[in-house]
Formats: sequence, structure tokens, C-alpha cells
Amino acid sequence: MSTPLTDLATEHVSVTIEGAVLEITLNRPEKLNAVTPEMSHTLEAVAHAANDDDGVRAVILTGAGERSFCAGSDIRTLDGYATPWEFRNRTDYCDALRELRKPVIAAVNGYAFGGGLETALTCDIRLAAESAVFGAPEIKLGWIGGGGMSAFLAAAAGPSNAAVMLLTGDPIDAPTALRWGLVSEVVPAADLLPRARALAAVIAERPPLAAQTAKANLRAAYNMPQDAAIAYERDLQTITFATADAAEGRRAFAEKRPGVFTGR
Repeated sequence: MSTPLTDLATEHVSVTIEGAVLEITLNRPEKLNAVTPEMSHTLEAVAHAANDDDGVRAVILTGAGERSFCAGSDIRTLDGYATPWEFRNRTDYCDALRELRKPVIAAVNGYAFGGGLETALTCDIRLAAESAVFGAPEIKLGWIGGGGMSAFLAAAAGPSNAAVMLLTGDPIDAPTALRWGLVSEVVPAADLLPRARALAAVIAERPPLAAQTAKANLRAAYNMPQDAAIAYERDLQTITFATADAAEGRRAFAEKRPGVFTGR
């Protein structure tokens, strides 16, 4: 029997469930929610459990406190790897979150720096508080990001804007992030989690197989040539059209009532 999701919570990773929405909070505000290897292992376990839990239909990721969403990896832990190969093959929190099949909303409440920016970019939808700040400062310390920074940043903000961030290491504010396409909305800090929860609730009401398929299809669209992506989309459409949820959706439309979707 799998471990209940809420039992996976630790001191530094909070896990709560409200209805069909899983909320993950990086809970180390005194260190700006910088991620330790132990936190990475927890996030990996939570992602795997969420994928296996049919009751979870949407996920929110945020940071504790008012200052920081996530300041990336705890730099003090990076010298703890015995070899470069061990560092290369470490459990990475961005990889763990990328394994989530359920739609994920990042509620960016403050600093999203380094791996924290990569974490936000890994999420499907990004909402930001007016106080949020985004940066890729690794170059100032002599290295670059390794959790998909360049690929995700270029896809979201465009190659030129990505180059500004990657080559200077200087941060941008929330309005600039909105203008560049890094986030979908900027809201007052007090409204951030309520907005994220409202949006997650809407997504959770949608047929869950279709929502997961739409996420997989969107990711494929960024990784395939156009003709292959369109063919893949048609295949996924055919699969979802054959589900019980799709049949229920057609019945509900004809009967002018809300659909009741079971993930089958």
C-alpha cells in the first residue's frame, strides 16, 4: 500500500490536500526556502505519490514566508558531493517536479533565484505576487544552471531576454517577468494563493485524463518538429476521445448539464 501523500510531509516540505488540489510548500523561510538534498528526496517522493493518487487533479507549488518562493539549492550543501559524477547524478528537485503528470501551478511569492527560477519554469502555469523577483545568478558564482534553466527560460521569455538574464545574472521584477512571458499574472501578495487555489480548482473540475494529456501534449509541442507534434496531438486526441470521460462530456453537453468526470 502506498504512503498517503500528507504523510510524506517533512519539516521543510509541507504537503496539504484540499479537495482534489495538492499544495506543496517549500518551508524553510529562514533560508529563503533554499533546497537541501533531503528536500529534493521529499519532493521526488511527493511527485511519485501524486502521480499514483487519482484523487489529486491539480498541484500548487509555493514557498513559505513573504520573502522567497525558492532561492535555489542551498549552496552550503553543494560541496558535499564526493565527485563531479555524484553531483551530476544527484536527486534534483527540478527533475522531480518535472515528473509530475498532474497540472502544476507555481505561486511565486518572492525571490525565484537559480534553481528556484528553474522550479517555477518547470511548472505549467506561473502566477506571481507583485513583490516577486526572478533571477539566474549562477554566472556570478562561476557556473550555470543545470535544471533546464536555458531551455525553459528561452521558451518562456525568448532567446534574447533569456540571454540578458543568463549572461548578467541580474534579476528582473514581476512586471518585467509578465511582459516577457515568464508569468501569466501578477497579483497583490495577499491575493496570490487565493488566485492559485481558484485556478487549481477550475483545472481540477476538468476531466483529469484530458488535463494530463493536454499537459503532455503541450510539453511535446516544444520538443518535436511541427509535423510530428501535430501527428502526436492527433493520436492523443484519439485516445482521449475514446475515454468514458469524453463520452460523459458529450452526454452532458447534449443534456445541458455539468459533466461528472471520473478519470476513466
